[in-house]
Amino acid sequence: MLSSPSSSPTSASEPGGRREAVIRVRGLRTQFGAQVVHDGVDLDVYRGEVLGLVGGSGTGKSVLLREIIGLIRPSGGRIEVFGKDTTGLDAEAVRRMQSRWGVLFQDGALFSSLTVLENIMVPLKEHAALPPGMMEQIARVKVSMVGLPPDAGAKYPSQLSGGMRKRAGLARALALDPEILFLDEPTAGLDPIGAAAFDELIGNLKRSLGLTVFMVTHDLDSLYAICDRIAVLIDKRLIVGTTETLVQEEHPWIRDYFHGPRGRAARAAKE
Repeated sequence: MLSSPSSSPTSASEPGGRREAVIRVRGLRTQFGAQVVHDGVDLDVYRGEVLGLVGGSGTGKSVLLREIIGLIRPSGGRIEVFGKDTTGLDAEAVRRMQSRWGVLFQDGALFSSLTVLENIMVPLKEHAALPPGMMEQIARVKVSMVGLPPDAGAKYPSQLSGGMRKRAGLARALALDPEILFLDEPTAGLDPIGAAAFDELIGNLKRSLGLTVFMVTHDLDSLYAICDRIAVLIDKRLIVGTTETLVQEEHPWIRDYFHGPRGRAARAAKE
């Protein structure tokens, strides 16, 4: 049984009950030399949902994220964000598009020579013509929003724990009040308590800010805790569904993933 994006439930909808796809991928092909990573990938990500992207090592999860945000150009196919083909935009249109999303890379990807507040102000300086004092005030609000103590703003990334660096990176991703939040393995390297707290934070931010979240992850607990739908990269394409539909799939990798010890534990914790 293969699930499709159009058949899966979501709370986001347009007038008349039609869902708004803020990200639309059609026929995506990714090839590096002789290696084909994606071949015919189709995906819709709907406004207001949390979509988790999973797959085995080397299936191109982070590559797909980077293609959507324009860091890698696909070999073929089409990617639309907010209804616009991202490969056909001029430089100014790309800048405007980038101001509407935020990205959290693994371990935060913070500038080591800048304090947390200065890191958060980087996108504000690039995209918003604001007085320095206002930018600093906004940065302090974002520090509080992600659950960091006020004194964390003056610290450098090397002075923070791994979990705090991720929260600082999240604060920077939220600096411009984005509509879409891209997360690349947000709970990787965190202990179970820290990972659960981060999942709760993302869920709370999604609800309070109306975010659409595209999350690359391997963490089954995250899938059950906060994801509305899950896209599985397998055999160079995507199978999309909910946890309820995917546990019924017969593909060997999907069965091993959802029915193995960790999958059973994550499902039991959710129940």
